[in-house]
Amino acid sequence: MTLRLVLLGRQGSGKGTQGARLATHYGIAHISTGEMLRNAIRNATPLGKVVKQVLDEGRLVDDELMESLVQGRLGETDARTRGYLLDGFPRTLPQAQALDDIARVRPINIVVDLEVPRELVMERLNARREAEQRTDDSPAAVEQRLALYEEQTAPLIAHYRRQGVLAVVDGVGSPDEVFGRLLAAIVATTGLSGPGGDGRASR
Repeated sequence: MTLRLVLLGRQGSGKGTQGARLATHYGIAHISTGEMLRNAIRNATPLGKVVKQVLDEGRLVDDELMESLVQGRLGETDARTRGYLLDGFPRTLPQAQALDDIARVRPINIVVDLEVPRELVMERLNARREAEQRTDDSPAAVEQRLALYEEQTAPLIAHYRRQGVLAVVDGVGSPDEVFGRLLAAIVATTGLSGPGGDGRASR
């Protein structure tokens, strides 16, 4: 059984850092939709120009575009054969329903919600903005995206809880502490402890 995992969490919750560690640990593809979009912005592609304007205004990229990007990436060989960790998608209930269809043949094993309080997230994002000079982290844009996330994620959480694949993990603590909690949640839900797992599949 291969691991197919969705990692949810507020912007600044540590999803990128922990997602990369988990992907390395399990030998799976780390698919960050945010990184895909930022690459498009950096390369000034037509898509990147549209996305930059959307992000600068604190809005979210529309569902149809994100679904198309994700479907294409999940169809690549590494994701199909080794499994994957999806970071940044889905963000809305329609996106989750689209992902259910995209992943129907090889369903998602577990959805992890990495919980970090809003105040701590704001502190982290302010520090990141100062360090990296990221224009998409302006205070107004961040506030808008966090508000959108909270509004749209509640039905998403309920959707995955109904499917029996949701695990909520405390994202506060050292990177090693959080990583340990994530591994424990994955093993408890899927039985997979590492590359290839231990052969025990619950879903």
